[in-house]
This record gives sequence, structure tokens and C-alpha cells, in this order.
Amino acid sequence: MSSNFERLLFDAYDRDGLAVAALLERFQQEPTALADAPLAKLREKFASYSVDDATILEVIRDAHKRTGEMLDPHTATGYRAAERARADQSTPMITLATAHPAKFAEAVVKAGFPGVPLPPHMEDLIEREERYTVLPAELAAVQQYVAENRR
Repeated sequence: MSSNFERLLFDAYDRDGLAVAALLERFQQEPTALADAPLAKLREKFASYSVDDATILEVIRDAHKRTGEMLDPHTATGYRAAERARADQSTPMITLATAHPAKFAEAVVKAGFPGVPLPPHMEDLIEREERYTVLPAELAAVQQYVAENRR
């Protein structure tokens, strides 16, 4: 469970740590819903929207047609959610891409495009030498490696 989510619940439950602990314990055991009052507080601050795979492909096509930009599936999801869930339509919407569409070439092809090339600085990515260091799964070893290999 994300600690950010726990902090959000803590505020929604009026900083009642025992109530949040009980809620999180129930989350581990069974499907659980938030109490009405905390849920209402969260709904005042957040909006949500669900996007299925077919809609993602539609958004990729539509955004490209309207803007010339190719979206990856994650960005398309956020783009559609922002369009549909924002409360004030007069407020300009800014969408930041979450990934390069070439990372999701299969989705781009499913949306009806021949594909997306990698950016020029990454064209040879697949042919590049792979470099890595195997470390023991110990925090001290990772910290030492990072400290010794800063650039």
C-alpha cells in the first residue's frame, strides 16, 4: 500500500490513525469501502475516470488527427480522463506525456498507424552494449556502489 495513499486516508479520516489502521487491515482481508464522510472529502479534491482499451486506441487516433501528436496508451488514458473528469471546462488543459509512443508500438499499430520510430538519439538502442553490475540484495552494498560510482 502506497504511503501517499495512507497519508491521504489519514487526512480524509480527520487524522484518526486508529480508524485508518483498521481500514487498511480490512483492505488486506476483504473488499472494503471508505466511510461516507471521508469519501465525500476525497471527492471534493479528486475526480476520476475509467478508460478501456478500445477508447485508448480511439484517443490515440483522435489526438493525432487533431494535433499531429502521437500519444502512448498511458498518456491517452490521462488525456481522456482530463477531458472528461475536469470540473471546469473553461480551464485550459495541459497534458504531459508519460512515455514515448515507440515504447508501446503494438498499441500504436492497433490504433491504425504503421508504428513510431525511436527518437534519433535512441535509434541504435537495441544494438548498444548492455552494461550492468550485479550486487547483493543488501542496502549497504547498493549505497556503497552508488557512492563509489557517482559521475
